[in-house]
Amino acid sequence: MGYVHDTAMAQFIPPNQFMFSAGTWTQTVASNVWSMDRSAADAAFTVYVPVLIPSNSVALKGAKLLSIEVMYSIGTGACDDVTSFKLFKGTFQATAASGSGTLNTAAEVTAVSWDAGHDTAAERKAVDEHRAVCTLTTPVFIDNDEGYHLELIFDAAANSVVKMFGAIVNYTLRV
Repeated sequence: MGYVHDTAMAQFIPPNQFMFSAGTWTQTVASNVWSMDRSAADAAFTVYVPVLIPSNSVALKGAKLLSIEVMYSIGTGACDDVTSFKLFKGTFQATAASGSGTLNTAAEVTAVSWDAGHDTAAERKAVDEHRAVCTLTTPVFIDNDEGYHLELIFDAAANSVVKMFGAIVNYTLRV
């Protein structure tokens, strides 16, 4: 068997794989484009975007996470704010520490940058079609007891219509 080292892998994450903390969300299709659409309402909500790529228990094998691109739109009226776009690394323990009950933990990955069109709240909350790109400063191979996800926190105005179209995870595959 041969060795694979492909530096241009990508995985599409459809919008129905996202999770939403609040609001009324509807799966919608228009001109064969699927989205998760939030009814306009003056309220805050969080969007959970899973990073669904392979992991490996052997060091420097599996998927090396490079960047995540999230496609969304804001229509009718700008959001009041977009308080944060953050990447998190979850770690899953084999067993909980005695008495702690903690099997899973998550910590923010701070060594990331956002593209020039989405590195401020003003850019993220504007009425427009968006493709926000989160790039890891130091890409990492994902261990078999780890998982990554984005959390996007919006504060919608009464007339803000938010649509999530999906995400693309870019990675290197080494197997």
